[in-house]
Amino acid sequence: MLTTVAIVEDNRDFRATLARYVDEAPGHRCICECGTSEEALQKLPRLMPDVVLMDIHLPQMSGLDCTRRLKEICPSIQILILTVYEDNERIFGALKAGAGGYLLKRADPADILSAIQDVKQGGAPMSSQIARRVVQSFREVPREPVKNEKLSQREEEILQQLSKGYTTKEIAERLSVSVNTVRTHLQHIYEKLHVRSRTEAVVKFLH
Repeated sequence: MLTTVAIVEDNRDFRATLARYVDEAPGHRCICECGTSEEALQKLPRLMPDVVLMDIHLPQMSGLDCTRRLKEICPSIQILILTVYEDNERIFGALKAGAGGYLLKRADPADILSAIQDVKQGGAPMSSQIARRVVQSFREVPREPVKNEKLSQREEEILQQLSKGYTTKEIAERLSVSVNTVRTHLQHIYEKLHVRSRTEAVVKFLH
């Protein structure tokens, strides 16, 4: 099945290089290249790509604000941050805005393509340096009891599995329920935690 990708990046040369990587990969196609957030917000809701590669530092509206707006307009679009920034503020800002993954621009092309498929399938790909920062922050901040969010026991079990990196299918197998049942519970979890993605749900759960 074809994976459609859009790129939001203000550096023309890097944008063209990314587009070439995507177009040369079997089963992938770059359907849109945008140089600004404003252009992305105008075009992407109409084109509905599977995955958006989003830079953070953009000319006017930031990539984080663009991510937040896009997820409000098109919740099904998966957004993968691709940036040079690796500070906690931007990492967690991106995840809270609804990004499904966070890669550094120095990542190998093969890793970027793998992350595109991962985030499309519901995963939360991150560069190893980013994952390390996320794990470290979890250790530093005491986790509040999830029961304050009024989650059911099954919903807490599913969140525990999500926090360990299991996919929807793997969670269904581990809990001996159907994939649709897990998806229904996930939707209830998102509503109760007031989040829009599994990555944001896990971040809130672990904090």
